Amino acid sequence: MRLVLYQPDIPQNVGAAIRAAACFGAEIEIIEPCGFPYDSPKIARVAMDYGALAAPVAHKSWAAFLETLGGARIILLTTSAEKTIWDFDFRANDIVLMGRESAGAPEEVHDAATTRLIIPLAPGARSLNVAVAAAVTLAEARRQIGW
Repeated sequence: MRLVLYQPDIPQNVGAAIRAAACFGAEIEIIEPCGFPYDSPKIARVAMDYGALAAPVAHKSWAAFLETLGGARIILLTTSAEKTIWDFDFRANDIVLMGRESAGAPEEVHDAATTRLIIPLAPGARSLNVAVAAAVTLAEARRQIGW
């Protein structure tokens, strides 16, 4: 399983996503450009030593990332989806894609997604932090496919 962050804005979220990926046995990738220097010490502060278990792979652009699909499905997490992560059958080689914290994912990313999913939230709640949403989704995927 691969966790991919599309042009992230907040380095601390990248650090938290690195930890989540490491803890759930996923690879982590980042599609640039980022809203911060890629070598920001804020990433390492939150990721701690988990970067050794899930070292991020950077892609210089959306087009460069698309060249790495190898037949994997893109599962886009978005607040505009109707299908939930509970109602989807994950596969071991899926790509869980998270949009930008500030703007989500652009139309070309939505168009390339195999499916779009949402995490059901309590009434009045708008969205989870991107790293938390990634962790919840990876946990559900791992529950379904096992270790």
